[in-house]
Amino acid sequence: MKVRKQQAGFTLIEIMLVIALIGLMISVVSYTAIGANNRDKVDEQAKRFQVVFDMASDYAVLNQVQLGIRIDEKENTYTYVFLDDEDQWIEMADQKLFASYQLPEFMTLQLNLDDLPWEQEEQLFDRDLFDEELSISNEGVEIGNEEDIPPPPPQIFLLSSGDITPFELTITYEDEFSSEQPITFTLRAKEVTPIERIAPEDILL
Repeated sequence: MKVRKQQAGFTLIEIMLVIALIGLMISVVSYTAIGANNRDKVDEQAKRFQVVFDMASDYAVLNQVQLGIRIDEKENTYTYVFLDDEDQWIEMADQKLFASYQLPEFMTLQLNLDDLPWEQEEQLFDRDLFDEELSISNEGVEIGNEEDIPPPPPQIFLLSSGDITPFELTITYEDEFSSEQPITFTLRAKEVTPIERIAPEDILL
């Protein structure tokens, strides 16, 4: 008569021990991520801007349209716009990839156009759309309700020729309630894509 061997299994205590260990590991990983992941979060936002910007430049060339980016440092948003046939900058709200985007909490945007090489592209400036300060001309604009006032023009241009506005854009994480030092990634653009993403440790002091 053969005796069947009982199949080895996990006891309730062993299962509870495994669950406890898994819970402990998750809590340790979560704690580490909260403390060390802020840099990754800023890097992720910088990568997003970099990738979408390069795609927008390709879009402008392929579709032979003039695009721009309106940076709002107060709201920490950037908005893609295109120049229509009536020389009006229109938000690209119908395209999710290029829709207006706001940075997460504790992150800020700062745009620098000073002390950078600049070449005015006749393609955009031969329509008398802008004055010398790159603002919308006052001609034909009537003062009325605030909602009737058109938004400011973009500070960054992506032309159908492939040329772009040279700029530096910094994305900074700073929690005023934390003792952690600010974390800043810099996006640097010359006359053409791709733009460069610079990590904090790569910035020369």
